[in-house]
Order: sequence, then structure tokens, then C-alpha cells
Amino acid sequence: MKTFLFAALAASAAAFVPQSTSKVSSSLSGAMEDLKEVAEKSNPVLKYYDPLELASISIWGQSNEASIAFLRHSEIKHGRIAMFAFVGYIVQANGIHWPWPMTTDGTPFPYEAGSPPEQWDALPDAAKWQIILFIGFLEHFSESNGTHYMRGGMPGAFPKLTESDKIPHPVPFNLFDPFGFSNGKSEEAKARGRISELNNGRLAQIGILGFLAEQKVSGSVPLLSGLVPHYSGEPMAPF
Repeated sequence: MKTFLFAALAASAAAFVPQSTSKVSSSLSGAMEDLKEVAEKSNPVLKYYDPLELASISIWGQSNEASIAFLRHSEIKHGRIAMFAFVGYIVQANGIHWPWPMTTDGTPFPYEAGSPPEQWDALPDAAKWQIILFIGFLEHFSESNGTHYMRGGMPGAFPKLTESDKIPHPVPFNLFDPFGFSNGKSEEAKARGRISELNNGRLAQIGILGFLAEQKVSGSVPLLSGLVPHYSGEPMAPF
């Protein structure tokens, strides 16, 4: 859906500061060392690369360590959104949709409206608001529960829904790993998984932006010329 698409577009240069994957990442000490360590693991050829010197800034009067944690969290979050967007784009572009009606009056999903951005445009405003408000709830929950990533928490970690006392009813599953497949994994395996997620998220950001760029400016991505249709709308506008 276009919600994921315009959210992915919000990724800026700050989203490309590396995240930490070791136990030290849960502490604000040694933030720069963590950045350089994970940079080498995620890209042994390029290694640590920060031409804009984002890792040396302080955001909103916070310490440099807290600012680095913010930038790490930003990259992880935008990478995850981009992975959703990239896969969702391919699924929708191929006309794949749920078999049941979209609304109670029997209206089907707008898979015949055209490309993924055009399908988003064809959604009723009520449906768009449901998606946006749900994402807003997840954002609020992640910022207000557990140890904050700018205060010593691990960047990218999403609080457990099943353990929260702020939800008025029981929640049987967590957003991350709802079936507990990672519970038995070693710390080394989890660290490798975080590196994979980091690299996959970076690639997905390039991928979804490539789709949108080619749709908006035909020929801007030669590899996609003729594969995606032109879109005359505004991919950053939710309504």
C-alpha cells in the first residue's frame, strides 16, 4: 500500500548510519566503536563510511551517544518499512489480492485500478485512515514501552505486546517473532540475523525508491524501463 511507500520515501541520509549487533549495542557507551564494528561486518569492502559525519552530531540537545542510537533506530525502522513496501509492490503489481471483499458492502480490493500507487489512490479514505492509525499505534507503543533506544535500549527492538500493561485486553502474539522461532537461537545467530536485516533493509530502500522513481520519471531507472507504468499522481501524498 502507498502508506508503506511514502513512509519508505521518508528515509534520509540519516537512515544509512549502521546499527549495532552486539550486546554492547544495548548500552550507550562505546557507540562509535559499535558503529565501526557493525559497518565492517555488514560491508567488509566499504567498512565504516560516513561522509556526512552524521555519527558526530547531537540531535535535539541530546548526547552524541543518544543521537547515534536515534540514527541506528531510524535506519532499522526505515529498512523494515522498505522491505514491506518492496514485497508489497511486487505482490500488488501482479494483481495478487485477498479473495474476500474489502468492505462490508462487497466492494473488492482495487487490484484492477492499475499500479500499486494507483491502487492506493482507489482505496476509500476510511480504509487509508485505518492503516495510518494502526501504524501510528505501533509507533506510539514502541516509543512508550520498554527501555528507550536513546536511553540504553537496543535500537530496533520492538516491545513485547504480550507483556504490556497498557493494552486494555490480552494480546496473544508479539509483533516481532509472534511464534517464538528465535527463542532458541544463540546470541551469535541473532547477531548474524541483525546484520542480514540491516543489509536487506538497505537494499529494499534502493529497490522501492527505484520502482517509484521509474514510475514518476520514465527512464530514470533504465533497468526498469518498460516494466513499470508511468504514474501521474503524487507518491508522497496519502490522500
